[in-house]
Amino acid sequence: MSVSITGIVWYKREDYKRVLEIMEDADVLPPTYDKWLHAAEVGMEKMKRSGHMVVRAYIDPQTFPAWCVEHGHTTNAKTRTEFANRAAIAQYQHGSA
Repeated sequence: MSVSITGIVWYKREDYKRVLEIMEDADVLPPTYDKWLHAAEVGMEKMKRSGHMVVRAYIDPQTFPAWCVEHGHTTNAKTRTEFANRAAIAQYQHGSA
């Protein structure tokens, strides 16, 4: 049986202002945490209804820029998605070991 696992970027309320400061494409993110949270919850439910196992991948604005540099990326949507998917796979592999 094949499992479709998807990472979804997740932020903590107290980090959101700093997240907006460090992201090079902050203009594509909702301006407030509450607006972001609503959109994220809707997206997560849509993925679940499509059969995906969804794993929240928290982005820490203190450590994410270093992770980006380490992997040769910038702080943008593509990198956030890669980070989330890597975290989801790692969590799945760790949980099934």
